[in-house]
Amino acid sequence: MTPRIAIIGGGYLGIDLARRLEDVAEVSLIERRSHFVHTAALIRSLVRPEWLDRAILPYDKLLKRGRLVRQAATAVDGAGVTLDSGERIGADYIVIATGSSNAEAWKPEDSDVETLRAAQAEAHGLLTGAGHIAIVGAGAVGTELAGEIVHYMPGRTVTLVTDTARLFPGFPQTLGGALRSKLRKSGVRVETGVTAQDLQSLTRPYTGTLTLSDGRTIDSDLVVPAVGSRGRADLALALPGAEEGSQGRVKVDGYLRPSTLPNVFAAGDAADAGDGMTIVAISRQEPWLRKALTTLAKGGTLDDVGEYKPWGSPPILIPLGPERGNAWLSYVTAGDLVTRFGKGSHLFVRKYERILNL
Repeated sequence: MTPRIAIIGGGYLGIDLARRLEDVAEVSLIERRSHFVHTAALIRSLVRPEWLDRAILPYDKLLKRGRLVRQAATAVDGAGVTLDSGERIGADYIVIATGSSNAEAWKPEDSDVETLRAAQAEAHGLLTGAGHIAIVGAGAVGTELAGEIVHYMPGRTVTLVTDTARLFPGFPQTLGGALRSKLRKSGVRVETGVTAQDLQSLTRPYTGTLTLSDGRTIDSDLVVPAVGSRGRADLALALPGAEEGSQGRVKVDGYLRPSTLPNVFAAGDAADAGDGMTIVAISRQEPWLRKALTTLAKGGTLDDVGEYKPWGSPPILIPLGPERGNAWLSYVTAGDLVTRFGKGSHLFVRKYERILNL
């Protein structure tokens, strides 16, 4: 009998895992949206609207034998998934890959693609009309957005604000130092070790000035919150024995299981598996999950696979527009050339077009 696998979430991990398991299992991908949203390209589309159609890619050609279930999952148990319509999807193995939430312009909350298009158009209009833009949050999203603005919208003043003492504190200082130097040379004012006070919104850009925790005021026209992601782990946290980890994620064991249910797994941004919330981490978790589920489907055990090992020093690429940036390659900091060809010039759009059979 062919095993049944239900994957909840059509993000970076879900789409790749679903298409790769079609040959060994009856796959159901549960995703309420009609389109995959490629966050890296969404950042650029805020300043270059023509990129939006490259950032929002339809699911309808992804699966050849499996099925896409366009509903929201409301509950998970050991026998399957309950949908918001009341329908049940029976499954022998379940993967919760519900991702994370962030500011609306690059992590849409609504399932309607047109709502995302409207939010993007509104944000682009605000950016176009602003002379001084303050970005709150200097993770990958905020830093990349600062680089995109100064490259594609010259003449604007950009201030990047972070409460950490340096950029990218989870990586060697050479990465954050190199990025800060390039941002400053391009005219970006970088404020480290201060907190933004009384933000009017954590999810949408808004017009206004910005007050810092040290009492200073940034005389901006537009404030853009990019304050970091939080895991969407409600489904997993409702399981028996589940515990919340960092950033709203669910803790998992060495086999990426969040609860006492042995056939339910959690991965990606929703799971606190020892990895950061990055596409790179997902690219490490997906092969392990694929191997584990393939082994189980063929009658093996998780002991045959071995525990998942998080990436100790994961690589990361931070473009500052299409031509400049820096990357950490697990052993050395690389500069413009590697970052441009590795990500900045194309933002992996063709990769996801291929995965989605476009």
